Amino acid sequence: MTRITTTRLKRMKQDGEKIACLTAYDASFAHILDAAGVEILLVGDSLGMVIQGQETTLPVTLDEMIYHSRAVRAGSDKALLMVDMPFMADASPEQALHSAGRLMKEGGAQMVKLEGGERMRDTVRALAAHGIPVCSHLGLLPQSVHKQGGYRVQGRDEAGALAMIEDASALEAAGADMLLLECVPATLAAEITRAVDIPVIGIGAGPDVDAQVLVLYDMLGITPGKRPSFSHDFLAEASDIPAAVAAYVKAVKDGSFPTSAHCF
Repeated sequence: MTRITTTRLKRMKQDGEKIACLTAYDASFAHILDAAGVEILLVGDSLGMVIQGQETTLPVTLDEMIYHSRAVRAGSDKALLMVDMPFMADASPEQALHSAGRLMKEGGAQMVKLEGGERMRDTVRALAAHGIPVCSHLGLLPQSVHKQGGYRVQGRDEAGALAMIEDASALEAAGADMLLLECVPATLAAEITRAVDIPVIGIGAGPDVDAQVLVLYDMLGITPGKRPSFSHDFLAEASDIPAAVAAYVKAVKDGSFPTSAHCF
């Protein structure tokens, strides 16, 4: 079966059709998400926290990302497979090319995700020139949690908002195929979504982006500790995990998730 492509996702944006995305880390969950109609499976470096029990995403290695990507690829046959570049795997354009090449050849990735704004423009351009699809991640950057001073909403002030808008345009011009906005005020996320032609994924970024993503374990209510305020426990209202995932996809598609309670 033909997998979803970046061309199809861009057409969905143009047609106003919402896109569902969830993180995945293994073949069994990947199969459930694929069957429910999730269009994008994100092998997130969040696995460092929800799978490995680390305090941050920083300890995750490239080899670990390849391992989990390969497992997710084996369990799915329809969704686009996007994989995070782990911390310091993209410190230079040359290193990013090497890391992305391994994620695609060994892990089966169709797209890589990079954290960072304008400073990543040359890296995005280099990857695009070599035919590697890229999703650029703006807003809260988990790999920069120590620099950003914790897990805080980004772009609340005028200067921060303007910088993020400029970053989004610069990354699209460099060749990014998608953007992901994390913990961004809903009004700013809506403005960025209108300003670019590529699909915009939101997590804690309001209802007016093109796609929604959540950490799988958060939306199933099984992440230890406090769940992020922008998430929702879909399993609490469902009979089983497949039903919970189907409910999430439906809520994204019909616009009932996220609500104002999940926004900043």
